[in-house]
Amino acid sequence: MVKGIKICGISDLDTLNYIVNHQFPPRFVGFISNYKKSRRYVEYDKLKKLVNIKKKKTYFVAVLVDPDNKVLEQIKELNFDFYQLYDVSPEKTNIIKEKYNIKVITALTISSQKDVDKYKDYDEVSDLILFDGKGYEKSIGFNHELLNYIPNSINKMIAGNIK
Repeated sequence: MVKGIKICGISDLDTLNYIVNHQFPPRFVGFISNYKKSRRYVEYDKLKKLVNIKKKKTYFVAVLVDPDNKVLEQIKELNFDFYQLYDVSPEKTNIIKEKYNIKVITALTISSQKDVDKYKDYDEVSDLILFDGKGYEKSIGFNHELLNYIPNSINKMIAGNIK
């Protein structure tokens, strides 16, 4: 189990500097890197500037929804520690992880136990499994009790309108 907080959707330098220099910084900061429907999406030129700061002990995460090769090639030299992948098969996840030599957070959108059980397909290829609500940018919640039977040995995170 990974302990720590991830703040996602940072899109301005003042907020980012505040976060990484805070007395208790989050362990992860996510940047919406290719999902233009999100109001927190960051254009490439701005993204390049944001991730070029001294991040101290915080890991930077490129949040990607079904990324194509163009996006992956564009961001490969940026200062990311993880790619957080939505809607990517286990096979493609493994290809991305190996080709770009990057740690991977597999994001699963959850509404039922069947969705939760998909973690088993990604356990071997992912460094972390993120259980998120359906709706991407809408931050829709889900029943967190669905996660009760996931072994503690699985590195996991939760997101999606956490209460």
